[in-house]
Amino acid sequence: MNIRIRQHLTKDQAAHGAMAGNLGFNLLEVMIAMAIFFMCYFSLSELLSTNLRAARSLNVTPIDFTQAVYDLLATNRLEEISESGDFGDMYPGWSWSRDTFEASTNGLYQVDVQVYHPGAFGGRDVTEMSLWLYRPDSITGSR
Repeated sequence: MNIRIRQHLTKDQAAHGAMAGNLGFNLLEVMIAMAIFFMCYFSLSELLSTNLRAARSLNVTPIDFTQAVYDLLATNRLEEISESGDFGDMYPGWSWSRDTFEASTNGLYQVDVQVYHPGAFGGRDVTEMSLWLYRPDSITGSR
């Protein structure tokens, strides 16, 4: 048995009751708004973090290979030799090696230079370059 109670409200009471129900947000609306806010916040913070990492990687000054072969460029005499070294306090963790060998009997030498630098995830990356140098005062070998 359904019993309906009918309440008669005056116009003022009905308007006051309708307005009282619209004064705030219910819990579901607040939770949805917070979820949207935090999704936007975390997306923007991840974007900012990615951009800062990219900007830091652009700030690394590349090594000029002439620092590893400077003494070879200043001399007129070469010999077949393998050498290695580092860049000191200027570039900590970076090192170089070079192999010089006679390419021809007329004083033409090839110098292979490798620069080792710290890479991603703790590894080491290698950048390589070859130079051809003509040094007529060098003592030619068996070629």
